[in-house]
Amino acid sequence: MGTLTEDVHFTRRIDFPAKAENIALAERLIDEACAKYNVHESHYGNILIALTEAVNNAIHHGNRLDPAKQVSLGYEVKGDKIVFVVSDDGPGFDHDNLPDPTDPQNIEKPHGRGVFLMRALADSVEFSDNGATVALAFSLQPMQE
Repeated sequence: MGTLTEDVHFTRRIDFPAKAENIALAERLIDEACAKYNVHESHYGNILIALTEAVNNAIHHGNRLDPAKQVSLGYEVKGDKIVFVVSDDGPGFDHDNLPDPTDPQNIEKPHGRGVFLMRALADSVEFSDNGATVALAFSLQPMQE
């Protein structure tokens, strides 16, 4: 486990079946957390996009839309960061060897941008459990102009 997933004490966590429509549950939890901790609007969009990508990947790729399998989303505040953890019941994946979505041969492909977006939008990203768990950290401080 990485430093983001060590000794996690979730402020709030939800578990839900791997069904596409349950992304709305994740969005509600993200909204709640951002409101509770006064997440600056400059970070909100990044958090929402990165986490919906992570949850979508867990539902579609990790659990292969199997409603018998669960997706978990939780968060906790660590210092001046809010850390979200998404996990699924899937076997994981090789997160270190993914095709580059900015490579010209991949530009037209409809999939393959989720992890790229997570890494671009979060302050830090850590995978564990062979890729079946991802932790994303975001600053609670406003972005400097």
